[in-house]
Amino acid sequence: MSDQPTSTETGKERSNRAVAVACLAFIAGMVGMAYAAVPLYAMFCQVTGYGGTTQRVEQYSDRVLDREITVRFDANVSGGLPWDFQPVQRDVTMKIGETTQISYKAKNIFDTPTNGRASFNVTPEMAGAYFNKVECFCFTDTTLKPGETLDMPVVFYVDPDIVDVPELKDLKTITLSYTFFPIEGEKPVATAPKAEDGKAPANSTGG
Repeated sequence: MSDQPTSTETGKERSNRAVAVACLAFIAGMVGMAYAAVPLYAMFCQVTGYGGTTQRVEQYSDRVLDREITVRFDANVSGGLPWDFQPVQRDVTMKIGETTQISYKAKNIFDTPTNGRASFNVTPEMAGAYFNKVECFCFTDTTLKPGETLDMPVVFYVDPDIVDVPELKDLKTITLSYTFFPIEGEKPVATAPKAEDGKAPANSTGG
């Protein structure tokens, strides 16, 4: 009998290889989607303002309306971060489209350097798509030395297109809220007690 594989066996092998390649491609695609999920979600929030996410822009507004809106500022610290974090002013009344700068201040009240990172949102959430920040400190790792105080400016404007949104056309107040979370740094490594006169420390055990 011939040792050559039949055409039917060759077809099965090709089919199996095709299935294996498709499975590998599917797995690779799923892994890629998992890695891309976070940045894609962040991009979605930036574009749509979902969840009160503000917009990040590079240029100032070129249109200012003869209509005022009040922006209030909120500050929070979470996770036991030992910082005193406050806005320099609690609110500002400005014209819609007017570029405005305000500041927050953070002080490390602990006796060692500590690290923090801020997240933010605006309320009402629908206003996030029209709250444009030119400069901010959000999502930036910040280290403060013991007792150090840092001034953190925020430059922003409210997009004039907000008045064309039926649900927001009569909006009078927007609240911008920041929350600082701790960043876990390197933990100190405990050192063993020094031996005296060539003797092992009292709390050591024999080997």
